[in-house]
Amino acid sequence: MNVRAFLKLGLATLALSVSLSGCGGDDDDDDIPLPQQKTLAQVASEGGYTALVAAATKAGIAGTLSDPAAQLTVFAPSDQAFNALATRLGFADATAMVNALPPAALQSILNYHVLGSKKLAADLNAGGATQATAYTYAGAPARLNFDFTGGVKITDAALTVANVTTTNVPASNGVIHAIDKVLVPPGVLNIVQMAQANPQFSSLVGAVVAANLQGTLSGAGPFTVFAPNNAAFAAAPQNLSAAQLRTVLTYHVVSGQVLSTQIPFGTPVATVAGQNIVISAGTPPTIRDTTATPAKIIAVDVRASNGVIHVVDKVLIPTL
Repeated sequence: MNVRAFLKLGLATLALSVSLSGCGGDDDDDDIPLPQQKTLAQVASEGGYTALVAAATKAGIAGTLSDPAAQLTVFAPSDQAFNALATRLGFADATAMVNALPPAALQSILNYHVLGSKKLAADLNAGGATQATAYTYAGAPARLNFDFTGGVKITDAALTVANVTTTNVPASNGVIHAIDKVLVPPGVLNIVQMAQANPQFSSLVGAVVAANLQGTLSGAGPFTVFAPNNAAFAAAPQNLSAAQLRTVLTYHVVSGQVLSTQIPFGTPVATVAGQNIVISAGTPPTIRDTTATPAKIIAVDVRASNGVIHVVDKVLIPTL
């Protein structure tokens, strides 16, 4: 083929290409509808988050998770996580817990799992160690504490830790991060329930039940409880009588709510047992009982619906 024939063939091919393009070949591709991403509510429902969806429906916030104008971050507990919390609180399962809790309580719990903007896992890490949530308590945003060492871990108001098991599940109005426990917010559960929600207080809960104090500490209050953890109970005197156990436990309770900023350091503090303790300022603060070994306050201001818990590393010993 000579050069002139080759050029004629090339021009003809180009003209055909332009002609086909003008007939709308590319426009046909544009007419094909793209698949629509599902909302957070739909993703949760189809992803098997049965308890979460049931709680959201009863709490009246399912519409928020379906809002197309929203861009939210949802930390979504699995059904297994809901069942675990239900069991700790004395319910048969997650369904029984959702049925029993009032809508306002469920709304607070679920809002504690929501950030008001879309945050991918990388955004959470970039945002710092603490993120505000959509839930507020006592006039301030309730907060979740994030730890990015070896994955994403979240510490809640009950001092329990949830692991993020799956990140960045997309939705049209935000993103879901799956977690392996229900996050417990401040101010929703009573003192006994807050202790039940945290495995490190299982010995305390058992002692409270044995002394028949669970009804009192679940009452209106308010109370301040200096709560020994399991390690503290393991090192405490054993084989106490029922009366002695009751005295020991009420020695850890102060009438009224005393936050960490309100502790009267250096002065006797009357306990429900009728005996005083003395709290000394320091890092950490310490409590002097009848023994030579003070107790350290290792965590403060665990807010319950009927008071506050401060965690101590030793069982306080009164005069028995």
